[in-house]
Amino acid sequence: MIKRTSKKYIDNLLQNNTTWNILDIGCGYNANKFAKVICDVQDLSNHYKDKKFIRLIEKKLPFKDKEFDFVVASHVMEHVEDVEFFINELERVSKKGYVELPTMLEDNLVFENKKDHLWHMDFDDVENKLLILKKVQYFEPVLTVSTIKRLNEVFRTSLVLELFWEDIIDYKINKDEKNNYKKISVLNLLKKYFSKRLRMFFK
Repeated sequence: MIKRTSKKYIDNLLQNNTTWNILDIGCGYNANKFAKVICDVQDLSNHYKDKKFIRLIEKKLPFKDKEFDFVVASHVMEHVEDVEFFINELERVSKKGYVELPTMLEDNLVFENKKDHLWHMDFDDVENKLLILKKVQYFEPVLTVSTIKRLNEVFRTSLVLELFWEDIIDYKINKDEKNNYKKISVLNLLKKYFSKRLRMFFK
């Protein structure tokens, strides 16, 4: 089962279950404050001196089956080449968890996402299913990560998918979807905008 949630709800859930063994996978320097174990491809052991840090060396997560009560994977899945294997690993090592992902809109807006992200993510609210497809750059990015974080304060539901799962992550992946969409030129949009402003000015 997987469904929409909110980070606020998840943080309250973790705060009220202090005995849970909680893993944060691929968090970089921004681990969930309730995580007891941190796992990342970077060596961040000096940064997380108050937590148990394990560096990820191989594709398989270095944990036993159902070792954790909860796993957090925030802005990780869109980077992973073998996304199916990664989902299976999350299900293997934990009973439930929280997945946070950029929407297709955020993915296209941010400069840093252009090279690093491999997948677009969406959510089917009828079947409660994560939808995964090859990333398409619909327009040239115009924002930095720091800017999108500020916009997140107001437009979070448009920019971020917040998902809670238990037992199983229902998903559908389409690797071969053909896309003939013609990329939008930001330069042309700006030209049209200023052209319209000038016409209004000289009326």
